[in-house]
Amino acid sequence: MNASKIIDKTIAFVKKELENAEGGHDWFHIERVYKNAKLILKEESEVNPTVVLLGALLHDIADYKFHQGDETIGPKRAAAFLNTLYIEEVVIAHVVSIIQNVSFKGGNFQKTFHSKELEIVQDADRLDAIGAIGIARTFNYGGFKNRPIYDPQIKPNLNLSPEAYKNHFAPTINHFYEKLLLLKDGMHTETAKKIAKKRHQFMELYLEQFFAEWNGER
Repeated sequence: MNASKIIDKTIAFVKKELENAEGGHDWFHIERVYKNAKLILKEESEVNPTVVLLGALLHDIADYKFHQGDETIGPKRAAAFLNTLYIEEVVIAHVVSIIQNVSFKGGNFQKTFHSKELEIVQDADRLDAIGAIGIARTFNYGGFKNRPIYDPQIKPNLNLSPEAYKNHFAPTINHFYEKLLLLKDGMHTETAKKIAKKRHQFMELYLEQFFAEWNGER
């Protein structure tokens, strides 16, 4: 099966799997990450584009946040699907490793796998977590979890372990400081760095306005 058919079948699979997903982790999130990955690929060489695109499409096929914190379901589900396409084992293993290592997890997660393909998928995913869409996704998920928008008495925690991050229940505004504002400086590719800079500035402007309104200043 050629690469184009593999991607088409993967898109159809992901759309079906995520048809009832939470709005910030649905097919449209996957589609945006997929587009980001294709954009980054234009400027990157010596990578396997099929691995990148499959990683982008399957990275959230079963996000642990919606499966009682179980991080094994996504990689297993992706591997089972890819095996139906008779893809080379080395490709499947690479995609599964990307899924296992792509998440932020509080920023204190020690990756056990490294590749240029992982860096591209990670950049593509994190670009969708910042800027205007990142803000929308953050509040959508906060509402989904019934979290308060903001509580001045609860300060952001920048030293969460991966396990503590998974079980963290803090106001949505804290998430900007615990994750979103940290992503710009963690981008790997030049393309993502350029895009992230603009989106980061937008979030800073948003927070400035948010706190001004919160404090009754304007």
